[in-house]
Amino acid sequence: MTRLIGLLVVGDEILSGKRADKHMPKLIELLAARGLQLAWAEYVGDEPTRITAALGRAFASGDIVFSTGGIGATPDDHTRQCAAAALGVPLALHPEAEVLIRERMQDTAREQGTVYEPDRPDNIHRLNMGVFPLGAKIIRNPYNKIPGFSVADVHFVPGFPVMAWPMIESVLDERYGHLFARGRSVEKSVIVYGAMEATLTPLMEAVERTHPGIKVFSLPSVDHAEHGRHIELGVKGDAERVDAAYAQLLEGLHSFNARLGPELVR
Repeated sequence: MTRLIGLLVVGDEILSGKRADKHMPKLIELLAARGLQLAWAEYVGDEPTRITAALGRAFASGDIVFSTGGIGATPDDHTRQCAAAALGVPLALHPEAEVLIRERMQDTAREQGTVYEPDRPDNIHRLNMGVFPLGAKIIRNPYNKIPGFSVADVHFVPGFPVMAWPMIESVLDERYGHLFARGRSVEKSVIVYGAMEATLTPLMEAVERTHPGIKVFSLPSVDHAEHGRHIELGVKGDAERVDAAYAQLLEGLHSFNARLGPELVR
């Protein structure tokens, strides 16, 4: 079964350059370890209209989507509200989230040697972090108990990597284990010198037509330290089908009298 997986990264700090996005490379890593791939990624600032539109596309896509950032309770956190708007449902304090947030507040009071005051205004405000679109399910946060949430196949986690990454892993392992294909996906490629991508495109298209499910990729470089100007041309997909596709690719390259360099297997 094939499902597309996407990533939505929310936050002005990413678009302004104050913070570098670490979520996309980490998600690629987490997916690769499970034989999966990231299909798309989108970045959006802290502007509610744009967040709502992006989430509307995510919900409508049918894809598995991870959304990072904007689920806190400060004035620049809009993701929870925008998710509800995109779904056309109200927001409500999630009962499990309330329990976990109150536990966190009690833990903090003990750590600070103070008395937990549940009705203190700042503690009441913290409960907003558990206000999710109606019908949401929580994602447990092993770092500080403040949960994220899921609606269908769209999953919302904090922007902090120390929290977000284990939460993403738990969602993958608990909900999508049936999609895992560890050890089945293989890449085989060869360095091609002196060729143009336009010349190789018909060969690439022929390989994909002949071998459904196999993807052909072309990675040109103009200033590689070792190979100089070249193209890394290859195929990727299920191990059982890669060899035949790669053999057709090599045969086509030889018919072009292409000058070939090292071959790579990943």
